[in-house]
Amino acid sequence: MANLLLMAGVFLASFFIGYLLISKVPALLHTPLMSMTNAISAVTILGALILFSAPTTVPVKLLGAVAIITAAFNVVGGFAITDRMLRLFKEKRTSLNTNK
Repeated sequence: MANLLLMAGVFLASFFIGYLLISKVPALLHTPLMSMTNAISAVTILGALILFSAPTTVPVKLLGAVAIITAAFNVVGGFAITDRMLRLFKEKRTSLNTNK
């Protein structure tokens, strides 16, 4: 139980520190920051999957499930936002038919 409380405390502390840091990032740096958080979320998913491979208690498995769900949500959202940002930089094709 002490390990679960320690993990929850680390999670809450990292959440608030991360929020404070990310809220101060300029808008121009959000896309590179999103790529970095995608990598961190992938590591979180791997860690949670490793957690499921070991015999643990139900609360620890629930915490692992929450970690997988939130990290997967972050990865999918990050890729969607990155794709949207990259589409902004692509040249728009104009029609070859210029008859007026």
